[in-house]
Amino acid sequence: MRTPIALILAAACLLLGGSARAADIRIGAAAYGDWRGDAPGVVRRITPADLPAPYTTPSSADAAHIVPRPPGAMPHVPDGFAVSLLASGLDVPRAIRTAPDGSVFVAESAAGRVTRLAPDGGRSVFAGGFRAPFGIAFWPPAAPRYVYVGESAQVVRLPWQPGAATAGGPAEPVITGIPTGGHWTRDLAVAPDGSRLFVSVGSGSNAGQDIDEPPPADLASFQRAHGLGAAYGEEAGRAAVFWFRPDGAGGLQPYAQGLRNCSGLAMQPGTGTLWCVVNERDGLGDNLPPDYVTGLRAGAFYGWPWFYIGAHPDPRLPGARPDLAGDVTVPDVLLQPHSAPLSIAFYDAAAFPPDYRGDAFVALHGSWNRALRTGYKVVRVHLSGGRADGTYQDFLTGFVLSDHAVWGRPVGVAVAPDGALLVTEDANGTIWRIAPAPH
Repeated sequence: MRTPIALILAAACLLLGGSARAADIRIGAAAYGDWRGDAPGVVRRITPADLPAPYTTPSSADAAHIVPRPPGAMPHVPDGFAVSLLASGLDVPRAIRTAPDGSVFVAESAAGRVTRLAPDGGRSVFAGGFRAPFGIAFWPPAAPRYVYVGESAQVVRLPWQPGAATAGGPAEPVITGIPTGGHWTRDLAVAPDGSRLFVSVGSGSNAGQDIDEPPPADLASFQRAHGLGAAYGEEAGRAAVFWFRPDGAGGLQPYAQGLRNCSGLAMQPGTGTLWCVVNERDGLGDNLPPDYVTGLRAGAFYGWPWFYIGAHPDPRLPGARPDLAGDVTVPDVLLQPHSAPLSIAFYDAAAFPPDYRGDAFVALHGSWNRALRTGYKVVRVHLSGGRADGTYQDFLTGFVLSDHAVWGRPVGVAVAPDGALLVTEDANGTIWRIAPAPH
């Protein structure tokens, strides 16, 4: 009889198109690892049963030293793929989106602008003067007339006609008054029918230490208005994903709560399911808790700050909100802790091998607070029938030079019109293109 571990390994090999050898699949404690074990094709699976106890290891402060790209250095990709430099000289390029006209929009967060890369290779500033722009969305989906941009404190929209190099007018505020400070990325996604948009708002603190007051007296009424597990006090209106109407009427409405920093949003093609990638909390040790990738359930609560990865209480908030212990939704895919996922894109093109269709790519910005460096790569999340099986596979690696030095930090992922995968990295301000190698 085959052991459960053997069955997991065999299933992962089949689900990943046979692209990973059994020796390349890491489960249990081996799944945590660090950058030395990263390589295209390596598969990991972390489950809630694999979580160590809090403070098993001390927390670390190990920020990477960013160095210029070494001469000739290239990211590593799986056999059968080729990687090339698409653009350079960008100022902290972060979220990247493909527009319906075949152009590519990039948020240069440090410069406060959104840049457009035309299909012919031209580059223009679509619009500037933003405060920490991140999320980009085109609306309505069928025939866009506006480009929405998520800034740290608001969401604005700008008139646009496909083919135009710049915005057709000034930015119009749609949603204002988003809390600032702490996590500042505001990603955007659009419902398939265009009836509403979604925005992510991260927490203001690491582990809810700013919540220095008891729950609202009428907790039931508060949660009906703000969502199950909604934070209050200094964290009110944060650690959540909200939806809003295209014209902003009615303001923000709660969608999902307890998401410490859902930095990246994406709508799953064909299902209407909204997915997000979450940076979990720090200070509990090198391997706790995992970051994660998950499809969001409307009205669900994912734990922050009182619980993590199910009903695991944060020891720094003893006895807080025991009423929520049975209501914490466990996320779909657990990632190496402190990997810092920042974006997600679903592969819905035909250029890659058929087994990639429907899978997701997630950019991991990399750890700053783990003794053994992790992240600094793009991973592939396998989905079958639209559902994740909990495994993920290294796809783009090679940015880490040593325990101390890195030359690239992936942030944004998008699928180009020709089916190539585009990846931004903000350490040296570049965009990379990955496509099947020519025969």
